[in-house]
Amino acid sequence: MEYSARADELYRQLLIATKDKDVCDFSEIASLPSVEDIMSEKKAIQRDFVFLAFGLRYLKYEDRNSTDWPEWFSTLYESLPNPRPAFSKAPVHVAARLLKRNLPFTMPEYAWLADSCTRTRALDQWSHPHIYTFVKRVKGYLEKSEEQPDEQLKKSLSGLAETLLNIPGEGAFPLIRTLQSLSADYVRFPLKPGEAWSDRVLADGQQMAEPLQNAWGALLSHCQTASAGKPSSKWLKTVEPLLDAVGQETFVESLLVWFPLVDQQGSTANRNWRGIRNVHQDILKGLCWCCSLIDDPRLARALSALAISSYKKVPGIGPHAVKVGNACVWALGQIPSETALSQLAFLKVKVKFGTAQKGIEKALSETAERMQVPREEIEEMGVPAYGLTEVGRLEERLGDFTAELTITGTTTTQLVWLKPDGKQQKSVPAAVKKEFPEELKELKASAKDIQKMLPAQRERIDNLFLEQKVWPCATWRERYLDHPLVGTLARRIIWRFQTGEDVVDGIWQGGQLVDRHSNPLEHLNEATTVALWHPIEQPTEEIIAWRDWLEQHEVQQPFKQAHREVYLLTDAERNTGIYSNRYAAHIIKQHQFNALCGARGWKNQLRLLVDGSYFPAMKLLPQWNLRGEFWVEGVGDNYGVDTNETGTFLYLSTDQVRFYPLLEDQRTAPVTWGVAGNETPINLELIPPLVFSELMRDVDLFVGVASVANDPTWSDGGPEGHYVDYWHSVSFGDLTETAQTRKAILQRLVPRLKIAGQCSFKDNFLLVEGKLHTYKIHLGSGNILMSPNDAYLCIVPNQSLAGKRANNLFLPFEGDNMLSIILSKAFLLAEDTKIKDPTILSQI
Repeated sequence: MEYSARADELYRQLLIATKDKDVCDFSEIASLPSVEDIMSEKKAIQRDFVFLAFGLRYLKYEDRNSTDWPEWFSTLYESLPNPRPAFSKAPVHVAARLLKRNLPFTMPEYAWLADSCTRTRALDQWSHPHIYTFVKRVKGYLEKSEEQPDEQLKKSLSGLAETLLNIPGEGAFPLIRTLQSLSADYVRFPLKPGEAWSDRVLADGQQMAEPLQNAWGALLSHCQTASAGKPSSKWLKTVEPLLDAVGQETFVESLLVWFPLVDQQGSTANRNWRGIRNVHQDILKGLCWCCSLIDDPRLARALSALAISSYKKVPGIGPHAVKVGNACVWALGQIPSETALSQLAFLKVKVKFGTAQKGIEKALSETAERMQVPREEIEEMGVPAYGLTEVGRLEERLGDFTAELTITGTTTTQLVWLKPDGKQQKSVPAAVKKEFPEELKELKASAKDIQKMLPAQRERIDNLFLEQKVWPCATWRERYLDHPLVGTLARRIIWRFQTGEDVVDGIWQGGQLVDRHSNPLEHLNEATTVALWHPIEQPTEEIIAWRDWLEQHEVQQPFKQAHREVYLLTDAERNTGIYSNRYAAHIIKQHQFNALCGARGWKNQLRLLVDGSYFPAMKLLPQWNLRGEFWVEGVGDNYGVDTNETGTFLYLSTDQVRFYPLLEDQRTAPVTWGVAGNETPINLELIPPLVFSELMRDVDLFVGVASVANDPTWSDGGPEGHYVDYWHSVSFGDLTETAQTRKAILQRLVPRLKIAGQCSFKDNFLLVEGKLHTYKIHLGSGNILMSPNDAYLCIVPNQSLAGKRANNLFLPFEGDNMLSIILSKAFLLAEDTKIKDPTILSQI
């Protein structure tokens, strides 16, 4: 680039005038004579000055061989004393001001200026205002010009955009978007390295042919504009040709690789991973919106998995990519397929984050409206069969072999291969791998989906008791009893059948519905309705009869039903009238409590030390026009001891359970009843028994699972020993309703065990006679005392071992982990001379 002598002279005068000055803004130098001379010169001279400022910038002299310096610059630099001072940033501030004028640059000159910006050291738009101003100038030039940018200018602008991606932070992304829109076919990937998924995308991009690379670049650049809550019709219309350029199959295959990496930590460039960058979240949102235009079961599953990972909490931050999760939910709601609907239904049960639940609910409602079915039915309709050809079983012939996929439990499946002669082959046949790779991949994917979906459906059905749903018999058979997936749960549940005035209870057994005497149910017809059976509505003898039937036929229910605890009003609760103190004065682990609230459909906020008041944990019951509340508050005031590093309380103290009308104003602290505006809670005797029982059962679960009394390492009273009395009183105290149910089950189960002769029951304990000691296992907490002086024995439960022990025994229902832990400890202590764990040996 040629520079005029006058421009050289002006540049040299400015450098000398501002040598060693750290100029941050044009206003600091505007009054200098050298600057005033520049600003009053002819446009041609000012243009040459801009060339000098862009070409020289303030690179170190050692880099002079990499650019086209004027000879005087080297002479000037060499004349300076050692150590040579850095030149001022003044020229770029003057150049930025000049660029605001309509200087006579040509298209090749704009390309040269872009290349100069690309080579700038320590690049950022704030210390280099000429870059920001240049982008605005070239954009204005191209908008006014009737010419399209030539190939060189496109490449130069694209190169500058790619360079700006290396600037720390996200401030340069508006410039990058502008440059990418101007560079058209030479768009680079607008991603920063450092996150696992962006590292992979950039690596994949390097391997692509240039046309595909440019197609992806254009698509990703458009996705970068996905800043709204949902896409406009114009946004979606614009993306269609961009998707076509990439190719639908290429798009799907790429996302199946990229999406699973979103919640993983990336390269060392982003070692302290704190979630997805905001600018990357917009790109991921756009990719999710694109998915709404493609009906592919693989993509629907990928969106569901991405939503779950996006709502996953990062310590100190919370859900790390809420916007991405919401985009996944929106996209699934737009895809008109059974798979997409099933994934929404799965997310409804799986995701507990409040904002996500609103989006999922909205998507399900819109889907129901589109399909013209009642909203309450859409989740049942959306449960997929995953190719199962009958209840709990899939059979598919692939060449000479037959694949049999069988559901073996609520969380387990088994895939076996049969040879042409009917004999089983242990591994996947080589011929199947070679000739049917896609079918094999789909089979394995179905097995994984089933293992995730069944627990979600178990939770959904377990939460239906309060909804008091009633189905026509034909509908119930289709969606429950005979559904290939849900049927594996429904056939282990007791149901109530009503035909006219005739009511009978039954369960599936031996290919038919039978009553508790195993007699087939007759006279079920189109007029018959079906509902879930609940023990609160039954006399004691019928409940016991059903429990006997389940044990006799070894039917393990997917959740507690026949053995479900029933919570009736106590005299103390009748006396208090408007509240229950049954579960007050407990110390519970806040994060565990919060997770349990989400699982059971309660709304709750984590309590922080810095905030003074919160709404109580609550469950909304619109079918009953009621709201149940469980009052809790943070414990302690010592930051770092009573809280984690974010100031979130580690522990809560529990208080009252109350009931209000559904829409009654919420309160954040106890109030004086009767004062204007402070309505009294509903008297407990007016609460329907089913509602009271189910909510108190939830509260019992919260306390029973999250109480610090269940933690064997808290025998010293926890932080600073404050809770030693509480721990001992609860760890070995009275049994709750759940623990009493556990005791009743163990009393029936233990006599069948090989260690039965060493076991007995006394008060709240299971006694186990070992060779070294007699051990007392508390039936509520699972904690242990041992002879001769009731010394405490600390055994931290091994969850996998407990599960293995329980799996070898018949248990009448799933879900009571403490039952498995107690059995595991009993087996261990019955053979105390064989214990090898040094921690346990040191105590016994």
